[in-house]
Amino acid sequence: MDPVPELLPDIDALTERLRDVGYLADPGLATALFCAVRLPQPLLLEGEAGVGKTQAAKALAELLQTPLIRLQCFEGIDAAEALYEWNYPRQLLGIRVAEATGASTDESSLFSRDYLIERPLLAAIEHAGPRPAVLLIDEVDRADEEFEAFLFELLAEASVTIPEIGTLRATHPPVVILTSNRTRDLHDALKRRCLYHWIDYPDLEHATRIVRMQVPDADPRLVTDVASAVQRLRSLDVQKPPGVAEAIDWVHAATLLGIRQLDSDAVRRTLGSVLKYREDHDLAMTAGLSWVAGD
Repeated sequence: MDPVPELLPDIDALTERLRDVGYLADPGLATALFCAVRLPQPLLLEGEAGVGKTQAAKALAELLQTPLIRLQCFEGIDAAEALYEWNYPRQLLGIRVAEATGASTDESSLFSRDYLIERPLLAAIEHAGPRPAVLLIDEVDRADEEFEAFLFELLAEASVTIPEIGTLRATHPPVVILTSNRTRDLHDALKRRCLYHWIDYPDLEHATRIVRMQVPDADPRLVTDVASAVQRLRSLDVQKPPGVAEAIDWVHAATLLGIRQLDSDAVRRTLGSVLKYREDHDLAMTAGLSWVAGD
């Protein structure tokens, strides 16, 4: 029997197993992840930074007990960073050894698998199983449109083509999770190949549960205070609205300092854990530290 359907027979089972590894998914996200695993089909997760997109992929790999293979995108990324590159120093050494021993060398021997360096996309395609690897293509919006087009073959067919070798197809197609902070719009052709889910900021109750799960030793009053304060800060015109990740960082810092609940002094001491721009600090100061603390 295929081990994935046995492990994840339905959405409730996926939700429970995500919770077991420390990730609380709402029904919409759980449904999207379930379809991505069981169809399988690539899943594009969009949302503001810090809402848990990357963590969802990590949690999925953990519950599947399979490798998380991460490709961090950036401006100018190409096949050499994403798919493969040739080991040129080793090829040069092979030529020199052949010359020294009188052996013959040809192009096919120099461009064989022995000289190939795997990058994340190729590693995900060649994962031996039995469960598929989770391939996280993180912040794909930071790459350019040419790189998006480069991904089409992988997303549509779970295969990649290396000109010197040919097309390699996955025996166990990876579960592909793409994330985007929406710094630019992605091409319709990429979206057409993916399932889609927008992860919004959680409401106060859900955010409190997430933070409490991630920082179980924190004072419950502090967790509630921080979750509420983060929502208030997001109502300001800040450059970087804080998400759940910043709330968790804030609770960690406050707990380390022995703070059990937020007040004006506690906010002043720990505001750098949640706001990362000088202008955002100024906005919080103008609103008032007591307002941030909820006094």
